[in-house]
Amino acid sequence: MMKIESESLEQQAVMAAAASVCAAARTAPKTKGVDFIHTCVLTGGEKDALADEMERLAPVLGYPFFIRDAGNVRSSHAVVLIGTTYQQRGLNEGCGYCNRKNCTECAQDGSVCAYDNIDLGIAVGSAVSAAADARIDSRVMFSAGRAALSLGIMGGDVRVILAIPLSAKGKSPYFDRK
Repeated sequence: MMKIESESLEQQAVMAAAASVCAAARTAPKTKGVDFIHTCVLTGGEKDALADEMERLAPVLGYPFFIRDAGNVRSSHAVVLIGTTYQQRGLNEGCGYCNRKNCTECAQDGSVCAYDNIDLGIAVGSAVSAAADARIDSRVMFSAGRAALSLGIMGGDVRVILAIPLSAKGKSPYFDRK
């Protein structure tokens, strides 16, 4: 017989949930059935580097809440990053959700196809639902996503990132945030 400490089991549970969170983001419905979603998981040194970048950006961007969120990232077991590239869907004049005449104008102006961020939102909603189903605490963070973008963690084609720190502790580190 072998004794396995709860901390080790909780870490394993978080990593299993992180895989499910990424799968949920991947399989979430996409507008026009086209997938431009990307995911990855940070732990250990990479997670701490993300928190460091959040702390660095706080005064640069004038967002003091980045400091608070960096503490949440540090106290998490893992952080899932979900991002999207900017692509047009070819709906052209019939759409106009980007406030441009058509998809060509959207691309030429460097505008953002509305469906990229819609798809990201659907993917993140599905992802946090998977975390909840696994009884893993989570929080959606613009701050950690912005820091990941600053660090280029997901590559240059990914233009928008949201982060989901994951934790399995006696109390959620994301609950009493001040």
